[in-house]
Amino acid sequence: MNARMGKSICPSLHSSLFMNAMESSKKIIVYQIFTRLFGNRNDTCKPNGTIEENGSGKMNDIDAKVLRQIRAMGVTHIWLTGIIRHATQTDYSAHGIPRQHPDVVKGRAGSPYAITDYYDVDPDLAVDVDSRMEEFVQLVERIHKVGMKVVIDFVPNHVAREYHSICKPAGVKDLGEEDDVNMHFSTKNNFYYCWGQTMQLGDYTETPAKATGNDVFSASPSQNDWYETVKLNYGIDYCDAGGRSEHFTPIPNTWGKMTDILLFWAAKGIDGFRCDMAEMVPSAFWTWATDKVKFRYPEKIFIGEVYDPNQYRRYIGAGFDYLYDKVGMYDCIRDVISHRRRAADITTQWQQTDDIRRHMLYFLENHDEQRIASPFFAGDARKGVPGLIVSALFGQNPFMLYAGQEVGEPGMDAEGFSGCDGRTTIFDYWNVGSLRRAYFDRRRMTKGERALEQTYSKVLQMAVSERAVTDGQAYDLMYVNPQLADRQFAFLRSADNELLIVVANFEDQPVSTSLVIPRHAFEFLQLPQTEATATDLLTGKQQKLLLYPDTPMSIELPANGGIVLKISK
Repeated sequence: MNARMGKSICPSLHSSLFMNAMESSKKIIVYQIFTRLFGNRNDTCKPNGTIEENGSGKMNDIDAKVLRQIRAMGVTHIWLTGIIRHATQTDYSAHGIPRQHPDVVKGRAGSPYAITDYYDVDPDLAVDVDSRMEEFVQLVERIHKVGMKVVIDFVPNHVAREYHSICKPAGVKDLGEEDDVNMHFSTKNNFYYCWGQTMQLGDYTETPAKATGNDVFSASPSQNDWYETVKLNYGIDYCDAGGRSEHFTPIPNTWGKMTDILLFWAAKGIDGFRCDMAEMVPSAFWTWATDKVKFRYPEKIFIGEVYDPNQYRRYIGAGFDYLYDKVGMYDCIRDVISHRRRAADITTQWQQTDDIRRHMLYFLENHDEQRIASPFFAGDARKGVPGLIVSALFGQNPFMLYAGQEVGEPGMDAEGFSGCDGRTTIFDYWNVGSLRRAYFDRRRMTKGERALEQTYSKVLQMAVSERAVTDGQAYDLMYVNPQLADRQFAFLRSADNELLIVVANFEDQPVSTSLVIPRHAFEFLQLPQTEATATDLLTGKQQKLLLYPDTPMSIELPANGGIVLKISK
């Protein structure tokens, strides 16, 4: 099957007008910022340290200068992770914020996915705790002012054990406030209850016990469960005598409350939601909620964390604009980078979602996954570059990167609750050295960090400004180039009078090889048959190519890199 890409509207742009190109590009590049860590310049880094010892990044640290630097890399959307107030061991009771029991908080700082108040902002992120919402709105305005959009987390499946909103609007009933705790399940209840059972987690006691966020319907979740969270009830009885049953008429109480929360944040000026564990919430709710949000705010986008490929089309149909392509493309490219799979397997992955590819979000890192530079993944951030080239340039669908990825952050600190596992902590107060250097003390950046950052910038800028990517069609060349199948991946991108020949090299050494463009590609993309001058957009070097059907052309590929040869037809 040919990689036929639909067209989006984007004006013809000269490469020197890169910033203007971003304004018109339909290609989305999402930059994930874990807000608590990003701006922190306290280098104490004491394992299990308090906020007083280790410090915390603030929303105000993400100033206009930082934002312009991020945007110049090609980023169109910033995903601010951890904005909504969540459970923490830090005491903010002096500001009227309820304390959380430490036995149901993971880490000193707490998980950003154990929400304690859907209508509030995490006080760790504010310079003035009592003005935390105003500081958030100002950050949104700064991001918009430099020409980017804002995505925040929406955590719909579960809340913290001690959820209690102190910032809900007048007239809003709190989650669980009107629940009948004597019923295991009711569509009027927001939570599930374990009849007559008490939950004991350390010194924390809960009676009656509520079901745990990862669908544990007992009073005894394990340390490996999401024990700090409570499952929300969207009208599914998971313990029905006849098995799981759905009760969506009348509309469950939780549906209205959670949709109101979406509308509350939409009114703050954000541009979209990254919806945590979206597939653990019934698609019927998403159909109902996204319709209501988009009726009032048509431009808002929804990004869903959905891991089951069998559910992709259902959740897209329920209103999601984009879904994680984790189990397919991420897992495949990670294995290719790690030399566990052949590069030709990438073809199989895009073909499996060909009909919905515009909706698939590609990525190589996020807060859940191990860093490329960690020994748990590739051990060297440069080995991720060919994966970047493929993920960012093959399709018109979005690409996401995690702050620090562009400078090779290894994620190998043992921060406290989060051990040394190749991931950057989401539970602890910490300083990420590579981020501090890249955005707040560039004089201390290493040569390797600078070189990798430059490569990321070049590739991401191409993704949003080259018309062959933003407005063109793709053609997979692997079926006529079996010599590339193990360690290289090759494809074309074409729009009007511009052609890109892209070859990514996953080999750890330079490779001299050949590339064939079949006659069908010439016909499908209306390519001229000629001797052409091509410019490698990664290096600026030029070379002559014989652009004829089924005629091998010689190419030189750098180790763990690639070529992006641009030809004007």
